[in-house]
Amino acid sequence: MTKSAKTPGVVRQQIASLSPSQRNILLFAGMGLLLIIVGIVQSWNVAFSILNMCLISAIMALGVNIQWGYAGLFNVGIMGFAALGGLAAVVVSMPPVEAAWAAGGLGVVAGLAIGIVTLLVSMLIWRRGQGWGRWRYAVTGGVVVAGYVLMRMLIDPSTMAIEAVDSARTGYLGGLGLPIMLSWVVGGLFAAAAAWVVGKISLGLRADYLAIATLGISEIIIYVLKFEDWLSRGVKNVNGLPRPVPYEVDLQNNSWFVALAEDMNLPLVDASSLVVKICYALLFTVVLLAILWLSETALRSPWGRMMRAIRDNETAANAMGKNVTRQHLLVFVLGSAVIGIAGAMLVTLDGQFTPTSYQPLRFTFLIWVMVIAGGSGNNWGAVLGGFLIWFFWIEAEPIGLWFIDVLTSGLPPGHWLRLHLLESAAHTRLMTMGVILLLVLRFSPRGLIPEARR
Repeated sequence: MTKSAKTPGVVRQQIASLSPSQRNILLFAGMGLLLIIVGIVQSWNVAFSILNMCLISAIMALGVNIQWGYAGLFNVGIMGFAALGGLAAVVVSMPPVEAAWAAGGLGVVAGLAIGIVTLLVSMLIWRRGQGWGRWRYAVTGGVVVAGYVLMRMLIDPSTMAIEAVDSARTGYLGGLGLPIMLSWVVGGLFAAAAAWVVGKISLGLRADYLAIATLGISEIIIYVLKFEDWLSRGVKNVNGLPRPVPYEVDLQNNSWFVALAEDMNLPLVDASSLVVKICYALLFTVVLLAILWLSETALRSPWGRMMRAIRDNETAANAMGKNVTRQHLLVFVLGSAVIGIAGAMLVTLDGQFTPTSYQPLRFTFLIWVMVIAGGSGNNWGAVLGGFLIWFFWIEAEPIGLWFIDVLTSGLPPGHWLRLHLLESAAHTRLMTMGVILLLVLRFSPRGLIPEARR
């Protein structure tokens, strides 16, 4: 009895005696073991589905860690930048709708051009008119109002004509018909451009006001994507996006693959689905490793040390001649670009663009839990947090069902309490996230892989 009582303490001492690298390897090995258990107990298709989403979540957590862990910027507009990445997948990869372009494409392009020109002219007037007094506000406002009215006069009839073109199947301009992997880069550029605009406006605000501003911008972006049908079909969604990997049907029609499935003793449908998921996992792993390497290189560089100095004491960094606002804008753009890449990858995996699925408060909370639990300021911690939190977000329900089934096994199958608890198993997700976050903050307050103090 004495030996068993001392066992937990001995285990904790052994874990504490490990070096940081050994501890990190142990944590990632444990995460890999969880995925292997899912593959054995449930199916390998389920395991690789979770793995693909874990990889995308890790990339998104890296983007947030760049902003929060490097510079202390509290961004609550994560879903808005991810949605722009998803829009890039539509704009880049879907074929153009010729009839829609003929109906109003020119009007939309002309209206957007006028909007851009109006923005540039108003910015120029605002900068050059510092000595104009109150006329500065009047002239700038007049240019903005005139440009907006002219833009709407061109865009409104054009968008109505576009949305009337076979609205059940198209009703939008379509895209460029290019390879969808190109959209991953374009998604990063879309998110970076939006982040630059948001940053120029809001990075001078306090942290709480910055959070409100980014959340508001995120809601505006998602609102536009929901209701501007000419751009993204709105709530009707865009289906059938092309893939960077083979289709299951094509694999099932190949004799060599049929023979391979028979040799592996797998049903043909399961084997084709598994191969497609493995191909996605390989692509996503390459992207994750590339972004992780770039993030680590930047963090260990003089620029990374400067960003941590700005994060820890802005006043001292400013006194040393560092342009704090400019560096905040740069890191905000970089982090948002990574989030945009992850958003484009997510739509590529799903094969469809669904604007209503971007729920800012729900999934923003999830990404922040990944960063906090993994260890803010540490890129490897963000990756581990992305894997761990998404795994339990998906597996909380089946684990909850199993636990409740075992707990109520003594009750009759039709007992009201047993049925009620089984129906409530789907709600264990949020409780599981809360429990994980509390345990991490209790036993590892700086995260599972905390920031290394250099």
